[in-house]
Amino acid sequence: MTELLVRKFVKDYRNTGSIKVRTAYGMLSSVVGIACNVLLFAVKLVTGMLIRSVSVMSDAFNNLSDAASSVISFVGIRMAEKPADADHPFGHGRIEYITTLIVSFLVLEVGWTFLKSSFQKILHPEELIFGGLSLCILLLSIGVKLWLSFFNRRLSKRVNSSVLKATAVDSMNDVLVTAATVGSILIYRFLHWNIDGYVGVVVSGMIMYAGFNIAKETVNSLIGEAGDPELYKSITEFVEGYDGIVGSHDLIVHNYGPSRSMASIHAEVPCDADIEASHEIVDRIERDAMRTLGIFLVIHMDPIDTRSEEVQQFRAMLEEVVKEECEELSFHDFRLVHGRDSINLIFDLVLPRSMRSEDMDAMKKRITARVAERDQRCHCVITAEKSYMGGTC
Repeated sequence: MTELLVRKFVKDYRNTGSIKVRTAYGMLSSVVGIACNVLLFAVKLVTGMLIRSVSVMSDAFNNLSDAASSVISFVGIRMAEKPADADHPFGHGRIEYITTLIVSFLVLEVGWTFLKSSFQKILHPEELIFGGLSLCILLLSIGVKLWLSFFNRRLSKRVNSSVLKATAVDSMNDVLVTAATVGSILIYRFLHWNIDGYVGVVVSGMIMYAGFNIAKETVNSLIGEAGDPELYKSITEFVEGYDGIVGSHDLIVHNYGPSRSMASIHAEVPCDADIEASHEIVDRIERDAMRTLGIFLVIHMDPIDTRSEEVQQFRAMLEEVVKEECEELSFHDFRLVHGRDSINLIFDLVLPRSMRSEDMDAMKKRITARVAERDQRCHCVITAEKSYMGGTC
């Protein structure tokens, strides 16, 4: 079914790196979500009114909020597709995050409303009317939501979309919520225990929890969260895969919405290489990064000494010392400067972002001491900086 819908409604569906194709996937997800959730809302509302179940009706309005979410997502995806203009040189991709934040508030509001209704049901319980048809309708709802979850999860993997992934998780939460509702009805039918209001509280809590998580993830994206380690790895390997590039460091990725990123990186080149040749390599990498990775990449060249055996020996020694301290540590811009009675090892030390200032100072002192233990002539001149990725020591 998923393949049929994708091939029918997404043109050039294999070109998932294209913004237009990603938008088409998102619109397909929204339209299918709207259709399924409106249908489920109508069916559950009627069922809940017939059997006088607040948990069923709260579940119905949860589906309505999901439909509203799909509508807002549809509008947001279309707006986010707008190209860059004079006022927004990096495009409008973050509109998708803003619309997702609005959706999270709608989910929280629905959860709060039915939390109050569930408490009223606990204080003033009503008899539940059991019917086989009602049960079948709820089971059908579980089946539809289960399919929606798998549908959105497959789409999210194709276009690497966190929004579609969140939609898939939300649908799976709905499966659990409806299953709990069915359980309360069956318990009343066979054990005559009316736990409808209590189940309604649980359902409302799950709705609010889902809304909170959506809001939290969206706010993190808007504020600027740590980059995906896999993305950092792919960019680093891409840059270092070109002849004439010795290494790289100081990679920073800026997110302007799904599939709308720019990045800057320092690429190390041999100091004795022809500067025009190195510049041509850097230009080619930037062009290829846009075409291959879909990332606007800015590269700064850093010349390093690759021929001096003495420099390589001290670099290797420092590498061992740094890794002994912590595998998460790295260094760059390494230089060797001879003094009258000493050898200065000058470099930038990259530390985990979670490290406190006092721990950074302590780390620099330990590395300096370890280097001196190996060669008393050595003195470290360290500039400490924090990584733009996660990690701890």
